[in-house]
Amino acid sequence: MGGDAAGPVPRAEHDFALWEKRVDALMVLCSNKGLFTVDGLRRALEEMGPEAFESMTYYERWMSAVARNLVDAGAFTADELGAKMAEVAARGDSYAEASLDGAAG
Repeated sequence: MGGDAAGPVPRAEHDFALWEKRVDALMVLCSNKGLFTVDGLRRALEEMGPEAFESMTYYERWMSAVARNLVDAGAFTADELGAKMAEVAARGDSYAEASLDGAAG
């Protein structure tokens, strides 16, 4: 974290989950639209503190930082984000569950 000694970096390749690829794409798209910069992403990541680095995965931290930057940019409010997250969570744990409920199109 931010220049702290962390030991060796694992170099093993792995597949990224679809949601992780989407987080990366969202960051690039928002940055290209001028909603925030890589520096803004880093600021939000560093403000999370060391506990986030121990309890969250890499892309969980990125998603949190992207959301923070989008709230700061006025793209949506924290309340709007919370309401949308609750709506999505209510759809079910899988695309199949959401489809059965008619929530997915």
